[in-house]
Amino acid sequence: MREVPSALQAMLDERATTLCHGWRITRRDGLVQGFTDHDRDLMVDGLAFIAASGIAGSESAVAQGLGVTGAELHGALSDAALREEDLASGRYDGASVDQFLIDWSNPENRMLLRRGTIGEVRREGGSFIAELRSPADALNQVRGRVFGALCDADLGDPRCGIDLAASGRQGTGSVVAVEGALRLAVSGLEGFSEGTFTEGRVAFTSGANAGFATEVKVHAPGILQLWQRPPQPMAPGDGFTVTAGCDKRFSTCRDRFGNQDNFRGFPQMPGNDFVVAIAVPGEGGHDGSVLK
Repeated sequence: MREVPSALQAMLDERATTLCHGWRITRRDGLVQGFTDHDRDLMVDGLAFIAASGIAGSESAVAQGLGVTGAELHGALSDAALREEDLASGRYDGASVDQFLIDWSNPENRMLLRRGTIGEVRREGGSFIAELRSPADALNQVRGRVFGALCDADLGDPRCGIDLAASGRQGTGSVVAVEGALRLAVSGLEGFSEGTFTEGRVAFTSGANAGFATEVKVHAPGILQLWQRPPQPMAPGDGFTVTAGCDKRFSTCRDRFGNQDNFRGFPQMPGNDFVVAIAVPGEGGHDGSVLK
């Protein structure tokens, strides 16, 4: 049961209150920011809770049990508070959020209402809406090893063992032309066969998106098509490094990388189609007789 501080309880017992909400966001890179729906900035534990951001929260339902509950946080995008490029590049993905009830006449008189993490973020024009997931959401995350027909390792990680810096597995190039929000004409990859970098990863090394990385959807001669739009406009001359991709199938691991000894999947594992399949006479070698 949550204990309400006596000073705050006294405020709640009054007919008129001086209460507001505040949100403390801690990104995974360590940056801490404070926001409030009050009409002026508040200082709480040495952290400024900014009012000019226009941030506010939605209704939140809390229930007993282990069911996942959530809420939303919405506000305006501005350079002084939350920048669109930071949201687009994933800097707020998985950030922890503490929501407080604050007495704005005495900000040290406050109570922690709930904790959560930022999930899906939607951007519309000059505003954003962020999903706040409760701690129970961690119960839905996969823990430990996943058993399946496909490999559950990432290409180049210690369990995979592939050296991505080796010849034919990593390339560098530059943008020649931007043909769409996700399609780039590139140079520097002429020595690689088509599809080498499909499902790989491209990281920009220069230009407005330096440091941003995303997956490659399609690699064709002179073309890279991305899965995610970079936070800043791309421009000719932007440099990048791209690594080979893998569809995590055993045949690819064996034939393309010669790494079958480190394959982390179970290619003989039957799938759902096998479970529900029935033997049809004359199909697939079945003649209807008893299997021996």
